[in-house]
Amino acid sequence: MLNRIDLRGGARDPRHLLPRAQLDVSVAVERIRPIVAAVREHGYSAVREASERFDGIAPEVLRVPAEAIAAAEGTLDGQVRAALLESIARARRVHADQRRVDHTTQVVPGGTVTERWLPVDRVGLYVPGGLAMYPSTVVMNVVPAQAAGVRSLVVASPPQRDNGGLPDPRVLAACALLGVDEVYAVGGAQAVAMLAYGCAVDAAGSAHCAPVDMITGPGNIWVTAAKRLLRGVVGIDAEAGPTEIAILADDTADPVHVAADLISQAEHDPLAASVLVTPSVTLADAVDRELARLVPATKHAERVGTALGGEQSGVVLVDDLAAGLRVVDAYAAEHLEIQTVDARQWAMRVRNAGAIFVGAYSPVSLGDYCAGSNHVLPTGGCARHSSGLSVQSFLRGVHVVEYTEQALREVAGHVVTLANVEDLPAHGQAVTARFPDAAGSPRSEPATSAQTGATA
Repeated sequence: MLNRIDLRGGARDPRHLLPRAQLDVSVAVERIRPIVAAVREHGYSAVREASERFDGIAPEVLRVPAEAIAAAEGTLDGQVRAALLESIARARRVHADQRRVDHTTQVVPGGTVTERWLPVDRVGLYVPGGLAMYPSTVVMNVVPAQAAGVRSLVVASPPQRDNGGLPDPRVLAACALLGVDEVYAVGGAQAVAMLAYGCAVDAAGSAHCAPVDMITGPGNIWVTAAKRLLRGVVGIDAEAGPTEIAILADDTADPVHVAADLISQAEHDPLAASVLVTPSVTLADAVDRELARLVPATKHAERVGTALGGEQSGVVLVDDLAAGLRVVDAYAAEHLEIQTVDARQWAMRVRNAGAIFVGAYSPVSLGDYCAGSNHVLPTGGCARHSSGLSVQSFLRGVHVVEYTEQALREVAGHVVTLANVEDLPAHGQAVTARFPDAAGSPRSEPATSAQTGATA
């Protein structure tokens, strides 16, 4: 079922030998560039035209009525409501502890630098609506934004034919449970452009979606391309690619667990990546047998089979767990499971992963819904340099510099010296202009530990 890559017996750099989905976002950018330009120039009419073209639906009014959001919550299945509320509660518990506080450092007597953490003012949250519906993504985007103190939250999600041109009712219900009342039935690149530039949301121009400062949330390649194109016009969280799971496992792992977890991520998308890294050929063979048994019985067997058989999925054979650790660090998976002896010890040695799931009873599915962690994570190897969505994603660090006259006088000479070294004499003159009696003294000494403190 899975392709095999044998890295045993060598010290080769595994990075370019590992399975990975091949996506050319730059090509997609050129495809969606005219759509984004049309939305910027024509607003509502361009959004509506793109919705009709790509979703087969052309809503007369793009904003979802408040009564429709309330109605979706009212008709929500009781078990689904309970599950969503539990997911929200656990996510809030974890994300509340991520909120940074202001920090003031006394550099010298009379000279301080305060780092303030200020929330982004207005955020657009994209919730996909293609092969599957994701009320959980509403939770994962809204909770950290609210914990950060974002003032204005807006959700965009594709219109659904079977819901009268509104987004999926479970997505709307999740918005209601979280107190989000500004929701738009718009998907794809046109949604990203609408959020970035703002536009009227009805033909009369009587209602508007104001532009946002930042856009977060996963989506297909067209959404990713639009985020890349509009980076700078707005902030973005990341360029999300197809989901991926890597499992580092030894012969203590249960092949049924491993196979089930590989299938769980393959279920998302035919391009989803499922990778097993193991020193055990016995485990690899057992997992293949379980996949052959389980895949035909799963609901989305065709999609799962395509993903598992694709070039982006496979088994990587290694000499031992230490070699396996090097491989998973090189792969930098969105989701990494550790199913080994002393799993926590190995997990704490991992350097590159979006999220790490430790032991037999911490499957990725738990993190998708109810662990309290966030499931919006870096893909395509980006976990080597990027983090998943968190409260920090919605905060900006701003330095507030406050020096007294004496504190500036003491360091003025050094400022002048460095300004002259860089041939920017006006920089120095901006300091010496404050001291017409002297050019300032270069006698300042580095701050000692006794001079440095912090307050929150």
